[in-house]
Amino acid sequence: MSELLETLGGKTNIPAIILTCTKLGQSHAANAAIAECFQSAVPTSAELMVPCAWSRDAAARFTGYPMGVCLTLNAEFDNYRWGPITQAPSLLDGDGGFPRTPEDSWEHCDTDEVLRECRAQIERAAGWGCTITHLGTHMNTLLMRPEFFGAYLDLAIEMRLPVRLGSASQERRAGFPFRRLAAEAGVLAPDHSVNIGTTAIRQNLEYLLENLETQVTEIVLSPALDTPELREMGPGWLQRVEQYLLLAHDEWLPNAIAKSGAQLFSFADLRQAQLNL
Repeated sequence: MSELLETLGGKTNIPAIILTCTKLGQSHAANAAIAECFQSAVPTSAELMVPCAWSRDAAARFTGYPMGVCLTLNAEFDNYRWGPITQAPSLLDGDGGFPRTPEDSWEHCDTDEVLRECRAQIERAAGWGCTITHLGTHMNTLLMRPEFFGAYLDLAIEMRLPVRLGSASQERRAGFPFRRLAAEAGVLAPDHSVNIGTTAIRQNLEYLLENLETQVTEIVLSPALDTPELREMGPGWLQRVEQYLLLAHDEWLPNAIAKSGAQLFSFADLRQAQLNL
């Protein structure tokens, strides 16, 4: 039994999952799909990308519903661009949006401007009436470099919010102990986070649910409706539609979760546990 599961008051020797729908606000297709997915009662958490064009619509749709803020420093698509709400110059690339890759951000972004931008994204979400439960990081940009992780952790401590952290293999690639640093600061995170891949989605979920360890595993999906907007954004649209259909319309997933015997938690539970530490 993991220390986090014990902190949450979970049942002994029974695995737990958090199922998060992310990329709220990135498109209307995502907002509408995630709203429909929550009607199925399968997801337990959601996550908002504040700088994107449809973020205000997402905040309005989910007024009063607990959600995280996916701190965003990249805009990965060629033809759909978004940028810093602080207009910080070091966070912009040559065509007026965020850099397309984490590597570009690590090379060019000023860490003071990163901290101000991330704080502004959290404050904007709060100003829209969002009940903020946790912090995530788009494309892991804030996770994989120590100076960027410093901003991520500082905000989690300041706002008293849990975070998403990467796996042990990601920690090895990053070259510094981000999980230990978060734990020493009293910041909670799921024991393991799995971003469901773009191929064999149902098979990946089936394997994951059949092989859960006695810990808190977060499953991250990015559902979206099949619309012309989504198709024009970039590759990967079909897999996002498949995730939507699986979450909103397929009885297999809730049945598979029930069969696994897993306890269901949300980031709201982690936030309350962190406040109680």
